[in-house]
Amino acid sequence: MADHRIGQTVDALGVTADLDDEDMVTDCIVLLKVLQADGTIAMSIGTTDSTDWINQKGLLHSALELTEGHYRAVGDD
Repeated sequence: MADHRIGQTVDALGVTADLDDEDMVTDCIVLLKVLQADGTIAMSIGTTDSTDWINQKGLLHSALELTEGHYRAVGDD
């Protein structure tokens, strides 16, 4: 496999995030479920160039906590 920029793929899938106009995204990880040519399913992860393994692990853990309802964004009612 080779590295590919995935911005257009993410856009085509309709991925959105809850951001305010003044918010600045500083880091990003993208989890991908991939249907391979032979019909098997694979997982892949994309990260920003600045994402080290500690930030990656922290973002993944935070995402899991968010999906389980343990956190909410500051200011959400």
